[in-house]
Amino acid sequence: MRRPASGTAAASYDRSSATRFPVSVDATLRTAGWQPGRWDIKQAEYWADALRDHTTPAGHRHTVFPAAVEAWAEFGGLTLTASGPGRQIAPTPVRIDPLTGLHLARTFNDLGRALDTTVCPLGTEADGRAHLAIDATGRVYSVDDTGDWYLGAHIDEALGTLLTGLQPVRLTT
Repeated sequence: MRRPASGTAAASYDRSSATRFPVSVDATLRTAGWQPGRWDIKQAEYWADALRDHTTPAGHRHTVFPAAVEAWAEFGGLTLTASGPGRQIAPTPVRIDPLTGLHLARTFNDLGRALDTTVCPLGTEADGRAHLAIDATGRVYSVDDTGDWYLGAHIDEALGTLLTGLQPVRLTT
């Protein structure tokens, strides 16, 4: 699988910046309850523990790492629905809840192995028709029935891709 270029680490940008997102993405986030500085580490740690404690019947387990916990702490629990037309495709609704991928440990392990990294559940898009994953460096991916997709070098870029209707990059072998 072609690996996307290395991205910026998840914590390398200013989480409190008022100009961090495009205007439409910022408006969507704020409508859903996000604001600069939002941080629910208690909920993120609950999710981390639940994922670490889960083992599939075949013995597959999730790997949890700081980039995932940071994304969950800031955006966890949000349901984001953009309004208006997309730039290249229709904007996609997003739900940040890693437990939606609880039973997909093998799928995410396979994706991580193909990309030579580790990935962890992030949430869903398109009302559950695709699952979002984040890797140890903060890059974000989508897995659906049609394939695996690269959404961005970090959560901000991925949210921009999904909520503004930018065409994601298909991962290829």
